[in-house]
Amino acid sequence: MEGTKPVNKKLAAALSGGAVLVLALSGCSGSSGADDKKNDALDTWAKQVCDGVQPQAKKIEAANAAIQKETSDNSSPADVQKTDAQAFQDMSDAYKAIGAAVSKAGAPDVDNGQKKQQDAVKELNGLGASYATLKQQVDKLTTKDQARFADGLKDIATQLDKLSKSGSDALKNLEEGDVGQAMAKQPSCKSASATASAPASASPANG
Repeated sequence: MEGTKPVNKKLAAALSGGAVLVLALSGCSGSSGADDKKNDALDTWAKQVCDGVQPQAKKIEAANAAIQKETSDNSSPADVQKTDAQAFQDMSDAYKAIGAAVSKAGAPDVDNGQKKQQDAVKELNGLGASYATLKQQVDKLTTKDQARFADGLKDIATQLDKLSKSGSDALKNLEEGDVGQAMAKQPSCKSASATASAPASASPANG
């Protein structure tokens, strides 16, 4: 009856890559050498985004932890299904909420700010939709046949791995330069970054 465990470990490992995406929106922790006076508007924008990201980063981290816990417990397929489905739903909601926060904040006052913002919102909403699809797939798995359940979970783990590696180019573009420096100064972004960095400690810290 151990068939589910190694597969769910794969799921947890792939999931930890999702935290990198939150880090991308949490602002780089590099030093700010920009002219602070001209950045007041940018600081206001960054605060609005960071305040919106912080609770969602915590939600993603909690979803991550729930799946990690299922890998260490000798859980039944039904328990794994319930936990994973809820985690994917929470992550879907969180990414959509981050997208809404970026959308509501408007375009940052930088070159191509509007395009960068729109691309990031599109990317975040796409991630939300992808996790929603994974949730539906988990819901459809049969828990009565351990081997079939493990196979189904393996397929989801593969998709999740691709999703975590699909990158967050639009987010990185949004937070480069002055935007990243403004976000790095926000306490809520520092908090979100610390929350997300636990399973994604290999993330670069110098944006």
